[in-house]
Amino acid sequence: MSGAFALPRDAVLLAFEGPDRYASVGGLGTRETELAAALAAAGVRTTLIFVGDPALPPVERASSELTYRRWCQWISAYHPGGVYDGEYGKVADYTRSVPEFVADAIVAPAAHAGARVAVLAEDWQTAGATIALDRTLRARGTRDAATLLWNANNTYGFDAIDWPALRAAAHVTTVSRYMKFELAQRGIEALVIPNGIPDRIVGGPPDELVRAVATALEARPLYIKVGRFDEDKRWRCAVEGFARIRATHPQAKLIVRGGREGYGDSVRARARELGLRVVEVRGESRESEPLVAALAAALPEGDLLDVRSYVPEELLFALYHLADAVLANSGKEPFGLVGLEAMAAGGVAVVGATGEDYAEPLSNAVVCDTDDPRELATYLEGLLRDPQAARRLRAAGEATAERYRWSSVIDMLAARLAYADAR
Repeated sequence: MSGAFALPRDAVLLAFEGPDRYASVGGLGTRETELAAALAAAGVRTTLIFVGDPALPPVERASSELTYRRWCQWISAYHPGGVYDGEYGKVADYTRSVPEFVADAIVAPAAHAGARVAVLAEDWQTAGATIALDRTLRARGTRDAATLLWNANNTYGFDAIDWPALRAAAHVTTVSRYMKFELAQRGIEALVIPNGIPDRIVGGPPDELVRAVATALEARPLYIKVGRFDEDKRWRCAVEGFARIRATHPQAKLIVRGGREGYGDSVRARARELGLRVVEVRGESRESEPLVAALAAALPEGDLLDVRSYVPEELLFALYHLADAVLANSGKEPFGLVGLEAMAAGGVAVVGATGEDYAEPLSNAVVCDTDDPRELATYLEGLLRDPQAARRLRAAGEATAERYRWSSVIDMLAARLAYADAR
């Protein structure tokens, strides 16, 4: 039904995370940035209101149709640790000030012109602002000019949400059938609008970069795991499963890129207990070449290469493409964007079995149902014995990624908005 439903002329995205390094912690920052860009590319005048870097301009015109508005900067100046540093003060300020701005600066002009505005809010931090915006629009007599959606990107903060008030204020959406089930446990019937991937990563990374990385990183088998250091990501399972592979393949290497979370120390300690040599790796700049050189230099010294610096997007996808498998084996994943990105890069995605609606076991991905490292190691060993099966997974994964381009997700969003308007 591509093109069957019209998009609004204006859209507002409300979220804490966004494109700034200060505001990008995980999948939500990626989602907001890419969704905003996709809407703008589709001709929708889009405003993304997020808790941005206090040192950057409060208003930035990212393109002719896309405007960034960095909120709570006066608070963020006292909290340099990132978007969630001083979180509760920011939530209070966001809830107090964003609704009036959206109502007066965006919805009111649209209402005067006889147009509608789509407001798409994300996660618990914006629930209060969504409720307040509904109330503000009703007081101004412009509620009919706005379609309000509130999206659950994960379950964090659910206990802090006034669900009856939120359900009365907005249509609730989420990113997967797993999250739809989580919301159903709270009596909320949600619409599913999945995450997407940008066109630039579909079809894989640049060939020249792939060749350069392949030459520098010749060790095989090679695995990579990227994500926050969180128990839900099953880091210990990944490390223990890799140790089993290394027992029979001594040249095996695991590249990891976690966050700053304290759980990372536990993961590294467990790796050392298993006899793995853990080597810290840092690039000297934000370019790919220095980090590739650092990884190559660390190969003879380490089994687990712990990247502690920024990884450029194109290098990350080149690693996904070259690795024997990308270990996105989460135990609790609202959507599982890393697995889909690995597919788009032409990699072998190893995922969990919760929110990864796109994954078909041993058809386009490897799906782990348990946190038993023996399950993971069994599947990885099987792929090493059958390279043709691995090639089939890569090809099927790339075909799946094609269906999850943001342009396709935008078509689904348009249909959801049409339904919301009909209600």
